[in-house]
Amino acid sequence: MKKIILTAAILVSSLTVKIASAQISLSINIGSQPEWGPVGYDHVDYYYLPDIDSYYDINAHQYVYFDNNAWVHGAMLPPRFGNYDVYHSYKVVVNERNPWVRNDVYKRKYASYRGRHDQVVIRDSHDEKYRNHYVERKTVRRVDVVKHDNRSHGHDDHDHGRGHRD
Repeated sequence: MKKIILTAAILVSSLTVKIASAQISLSINIGSQPEWGPVGYDHVDYYYLPDIDSYYDINAHQYVYFDNNAWVHGAMLPPRFGNYDVYHSYKVVVNERNPWVRNDVYKRKYASYRGRHDQVVIRDSHDEKYRNHYVERKTVRRVDVVKHDNRSHGHDDHDHGRGHRD
């Protein structure tokens, strides 16, 4: 009888743990956002880039831009966007599947953000939740190593990196 009660208790507790873990599930992708992304968002699917009327797909790490009457996905922007600076341009967070399908809506809605350069990016934030994105600048101390010529002090030159012989 004790074995049955113990088995039942273990079964019930394992179901309780499974249910509790399902309730805690969150959708956070802070770690996958690029360091040039804007601060303040725990989940992002896409950035709309009003300056170049294009998108950046966070999960695929690809740009989505219009080229030759089609939306193209690529790891890099085409040469025509050569002067575009992702760190100093404005990004709009879009959490919608395939936002370029409604590009006319985003283009019209965020036209006033073109040319804005006042957005703080993850790289420049020292918020604790972005700690994996920024590196504290530490003072680097330069140490000069002086190599001694052992022959001038009466030592043989068969030291082979083991240090000076006295």
